[in-house]
Amino acid sequence: MASAMDRLDRLIGDGLERAVRAHHGRRLRRVGWGNVLDVEEEGTWAAPYPPPRTGNHVEVLIDGSEALPAIAEAVSGARSHVHVAGWHVAPHFALVRGERRRTVREILAEAAERIPVRVLAWAGAPVPVFHPTRPEVREGRDALCEGTRIRCALDSRERPMHCHHEKLVIVDDEVAFVGGIDLTDLAGDRYDEPGHPDRGALGWHDVATRLHGPVVGDVAEHFGMRWHETTGETLPATVAPAQPEAGGHEVQIVRTVPEKVYDAVPRGDFRLLQAYLRALRSARRLIYLESQFLWSPEIVAVLADKLRHPPADDFRMVIVLPSRPNDGADDTRGQLGVLVEADGAGDRLVVCALYAHDGGDPSPVYVHAKVGIVDDRWLTIGSANLNEHSLFNDTEVNLVCPDPDLARATRERLWAEHLGVSVEEAAGDPRDVIDRLWKPVSHEQLRRRQSGAPMTARIVRLPGVSKRAGRLRGPLESLVVDG
Repeated sequence: MASAMDRLDRLIGDGLERAVRAHHGRRLRRVGWGNVLDVEEEGTWAAPYPPPRTGNHVEVLIDGSEALPAIAEAVSGARSHVHVAGWHVAPHFALVRGERRRTVREILAEAAERIPVRVLAWAGAPVPVFHPTRPEVREGRDALCEGTRIRCALDSRERPMHCHHEKLVIVDDEVAFVGGIDLTDLAGDRYDEPGHPDRGALGWHDVATRLHGPVVGDVAEHFGMRWHETTGETLPATVAPAQPEAGGHEVQIVRTVPEKVYDAVPRGDFRLLQAYLRALRSARRLIYLESQFLWSPEIVAVLADKLRHPPADDFRMVIVLPSRPNDGADDTRGQLGVLVEADGAGDRLVVCALYAHDGGDPSPVYVHAKVGIVDDRWLTIGSANLNEHSLFNDTEVNLVCPDPDLARATRERLWAEHLGVSVEEAAGDPRDVIDRLWKPVSHEQLRRRQSGAPMTARIVRLPGVSKRAGRLRGPLESLVVDG
């Protein structure tokens, strides 16, 4: 039986979550986006601009060792231009390792001798309470550009206490990289391998995509809008792709752009949240999420409803989070407690962190990926976390692709990496893999960590925390800074 303190905690926590959701509802209605939170809406796509584009090829790049050299190769082969947008760009950060180690500055500077290279970075925190600060960013810009032909603009048009968070590389308007990987080692070295060997530093799990086809034009158009708003320069019209039918994937670019930040988007753009909500509501058998944070009460409400009222007997939900987020650990645990409570005795929910365990004492692998997969038929990858910053206040870019083959293959590759098994062992019915591998392995590793025994696998079950009243700093912060 719940104690009086537990009942009070639930009462206050539920009230705070309702207040945050009501605040967001009022804000979206005020700027004409009230339909984003329509509880009846399900579906594949967000609002239709830009529309889904056919004829694309999407390649999922898992971890920095796969994504970063691919970016370096594309930039080195550029013929027309290179455009980069990021939260932070470190000139000294090496995209290629080993004997041919090559840094961001070296690769971009070499390209800039032939073609225009434009870098658009967040200007940094105006108040030096977190990093990167504005002086730090200016110092990095100078180190990047000095003695080169690289042009770097710093975008300071952000909402208070928020940032520009998307991670984009566009080459010749023919290939675009969209995902969660920053070209920096600030707060952690992004270059890590799928096996996540213990390297004496924080491990880093991340995911990006390489896009070819017409959808690249939508990514380029977004960059062009921000570049113009920041510098006043209007970029040439997007070049039509040399391969108008690059592949068989239908893709939509969705984004978060807060209102009153850019003149070109005065009402903002909240289709990224809309895409997530529509897809999660439509789930019937499986929801798989990787995220740096789980703060959003809007998202958690949909997830909790699926657990309370499972759409099928074999419905399962797997969420991979950091063991300790850079910020907001208690907020994530508080929302996780909501899901644990909603699951009850259903045993449908598995929430895990990742650890490197091959070098003695296990060390955390930081989950920085932002991935959503629903029913092996809907996939999103990009820069957006499941928190208020990403869904309402930072600028973000994700792709949405409802291709069953790509969604399933991506899940199987990720599960094989996390479980430490072959792709063939991670394939098959998701419920069977979850019940046969995810549940017992993650429970056993949690038992080992708690007892001090050596770990034998990478996934560790995260214990749920039900107390929410004092653990909603992330969502509550939006009540102060959203306006």
